[in-house]
Amino acid sequence: MSETLERLKIIHNGEKEQRTFSDAEMERRLSTLRKIMADDGVDVALLTSYHNVKYYSDFLYTAFGRNYAYVVTADDAFTVSANIDGGMPWRRTYGDNVVYTDWQRDNFFHVIKETLRSRGVRVRRVGVEDDTLPVQLRQKFQDTFDDATLVDISQAAMRQRMIKSPEEIEVIKHGARIGDLGGEAVKAAIAEGVTEYEVALAGTEAMVHEIARTFPASEIRDTWVWFQSGVNTDGAHNWPTTRKLRQGDILSLNCFPMTSGYYTALERTMFLGEPDARSLQLWNINVDVHRRGLDLIRPGISCGEIAHTLNEIYIEHGLLANRTFGYGHSFGVLSHYYGREAGLELREDIETVLEPGMVVSMEPMIMVPEGEPGAGGYREHDILVVTENGAENITKFPFGPEHNIVRG
Repeated sequence: MSETLERLKIIHNGEKEQRTFSDAEMERRLSTLRKIMADDGVDVALLTSYHNVKYYSDFLYTAFGRNYAYVVTADDAFTVSANIDGGMPWRRTYGDNVVYTDWQRDNFFHVIKETLRSRGVRVRRVGVEDDTLPVQLRQKFQDTFDDATLVDISQAAMRQRMIKSPEEIEVIKHGARIGDLGGEAVKAAIAEGVTEYEVALAGTEAMVHEIARTFPASEIRDTWVWFQSGVNTDGAHNWPTTRKLRQGDILSLNCFPMTSGYYTALERTMFLGEPDARSLQLWNINVDVHRRGLDLIRPGISCGEIAHTLNEIYIEHGLLANRTFGYGHSFGVLSHYYGREAGLELREDIETVLEPGMVVSMEPMIMVPEGEPGAGGYREHDILVVTENGAENITKFPFGPEHNIVRG
């Protein structure tokens, strides 16, 4: 064979796209990461998770079985993407991009090492994300830089992401507003005999159109709705099915607009027709927990303190064992298949203290099994931005029996 196939390509095809955030915002993120690196003596950070590649580069990859990275040094940064994506990663990346081909095994690692070598970077300590890095991929990095020490920087990067900038908060506020619009579309589609998935489609379509209108330069991707009824409400993450709605059903409305990798959510308990007495009682108890939780969100309180306080209400009603998860979590670069700022979960075992700039949900849920009075899952969900003196609730869709019983 006379022609040698390339291992590394540069594909600067088209023009750079308008990014989600300003240059100043992206430089703020990178400068903080570089301080983390400097404090640990790290020469190069190899970021491989969806959330950190997106957070620091503004490029959200689609793996499809291939590896991707954002490589950051003291004065340089570039994404590493697969040839199948063409020039799109470069157009979406803050910084440079290099491309690896499929023609030889381990080209991904070869391209990272070769690019760093060509740019004069001496690699002695490498920052990696041990919270999401598969063992085999970590070993490949170690084999590639056999004289270097691999250092976990995932927890420090997570702590950086937990405090949102004003630009991030603006995106999140739009997301909450769009989630409310999706909720209205879902509510309007609810009727006896309609399937769960048809109701979900109505909410998804409404949100996608509004995302495109509000963020015309963004990719349109990943927005979805989980709409559940009857027994399907028992899990918070149950996908819609072909089940048809019936009079008396408990319903769960869950709208998730995704704007450039930033997840927001609206979740509400609803009923099709009048709930029975026990269902109404359980619903109101969960609403009481939700209201108390909204009052607790403020700077200076710990995640664990919030959880323990709300537990007391469930204990009073003998429902603590019916809880299904923590009382809330952080928002930002997050989806149903990537991201999680685990240090900012509203759970008993998390000691993080809330600070201005954090964005968290309040979302209590209880589940009563089939065969028991009031069977089903009860869940409310609002998003709050922690401020200097309290918190701003950016979810406006109403909750509770006085608003969310669908009659007719």
